[in-house]
Amino acid sequence: MADGTTDQGPVTMLATPISLDFEFTPGVAQSKFLRGLERGEFLGQRCGTCGQVYVPSRGTCPTDGVATTEDVVLGNSGTVTTYCVVNVPFAGQAIEIPYICAQILLDGANLSFMGLLQEIPTDQIRMGMRVEAVWVDEAELIPSLASVKYFRPNGEPDADYDTYKEYL
Repeated sequence: MADGTTDQGPVTMLATPISLDFEFTPGVAQSKFLRGLERGEFLGQRCGTCGQVYVPSRGTCPTDGVATTEDVVLGNSGTVTTYCVVNVPFAGQAIEIPYICAQILLDGANLSFMGLLQEIPTDQIRMGMRVEAVWVDEAELIPSLASVKYFRPNGEPDADYDTYKEYL
């Protein structure tokens, strides 16, 4: 037909196999962060101008535009700044739903990153919750965030809102 439809109606969906293969080449700062994960530690970098610590670092301070050259080893504990309870299944899913994805602000850092949160019922998660990283066994550590199995509550009292409100 002239309008693109067929006798069966317009095509509204097409299922076809697809893949997206890519190679990631980290820069110097991200390589340091990844090597830290391979040792079982979080490694950030401090800006020499404003003193902010970025983890994972991109090699420059986003505020001052200067190189971040001072390496900072951070601990395993942090604060949940925001979170999402995932209830929607998807193809290739490796974890049972519902589960929690959270933005974690490591102690001493000025940039949060996403992590999986477990060992807590989804109705008990809250902003300000104190958590700790659970790492894979030492023999399984690799230069990837996959070295961190997940985060879990560490039993500390919740952080005061004023300590993380600028990271929401």
